[in-house]
Amino acid sequence: LGFGYVITHVMRQTVPAANLGAAHENVSFRTSDGLELQGWYVPSKNGAAVIAFPGRSGSQAHTRMLVSHGYGVLLFDRRGEGKSEGDSNLLGWGADKDILAAIEFLKARPDVDPGRIGGIGLSVGGELMLQAASETDELAAVVSEGAGTRQLSEQLEEFHGFERVLNAPGFVFMTAGTALFSSSAPPPNLTDVAPKIKAPLFVIWAPNGGNIEHMSKKYYELAGSSSKQIWAMPTAKHVGGIRDQPKEYERRVVGFFDSNLLAGS
Repeated sequence: LGFGYVITHVMRQTVPAANLGAAHENVSFRTSDGLELQGWYVPSKNGAAVIAFPGRSGSQAHTRMLVSHGYGVLLFDRRGEGKSEGDSNLLGWGADKDILAAIEFLKARPDVDPGRIGGIGLSVGGELMLQAASETDELAAVVSEGAGTRQLSEQLEEFHGFERVLNAPGFVFMTAGTALFSSSAPPPNLTDVAPKIKAPLFVIWAPNGGNIEHMSKKYYELAGSSSKQIWAMPTAKHVGGIRDQPKEYERRVVGFFDSNLLAGS
C-alpha cells in the first residue's frame, strides 16, 4: 500500500536542460481527457517523426540519435510530470492518452507526413507504447525497450509456481493501493491487447538488466504484427541499450524506422 502511495504521489517536477542535437520548439498539446502536456519538438527534415516517451530526460540520447538522421522528434512530460497537468502515476496508468494526443499533434505538423509517425518507448514508456499501438493504427512503427508489468494480472503471468504464491499478496496490495490513491482502474493486461498490435514492432530487452523485463518477450510473441523483431541484450542495463552498444543500437533502431517510415518516400 505504501508503494501504491509513492507511485501516485512522487513524480519529477523539474524540467532538465535540453541537449537534443538540434534546435527545438517549445510545444504543448491537449489530451482527450483535457490535460495540457508540455514538451519539445525538433522539426523533421525527412517527413517522418518519432515520439520518444516518456519524459524529457531519459529519452534525450535517443532524440539526438534520431535527429542526426533527419527525423523529427517529439518528447514531452507525461501527465503529472514536469510542467504537464494531471496526477502522478509512475506506472503510467492512463498515459496511453498522452501518446494518442502526441500522434494528433504530429499529424497537424506541416513538416510531417501523417503516415510516417513512429514511437519509441522506454521502460514504462515501452509498455505504454505497446498499449497505444493496440489502440490506434496511426503509429507506423513502434520500438518498445524494457517493457515490464504495471498491474496485478500482468504480474501474475510473469511468475510461476512458488514465486507466484510468494509474490501474489504484494502484487494485490500494490495494484489495489495504486487504484485507491489514483482513483482509477488498472490499465488492460498487455497480453490481452498485444494481438491487436498490427504496426511493425521492434522489441528490445535486457535479460540481465536488473529490472524484470521477461514479459517483453511474451508481448513480442503475442503481438499481431506481421513484421516484428526482437533483440535481447544480455550485457545491457535496464533501457541501457543505447549506452551498451551505441553503434549497433543506432544501426538497428534507425534501420527499423528507415524501413518502416521512409520506405517509398
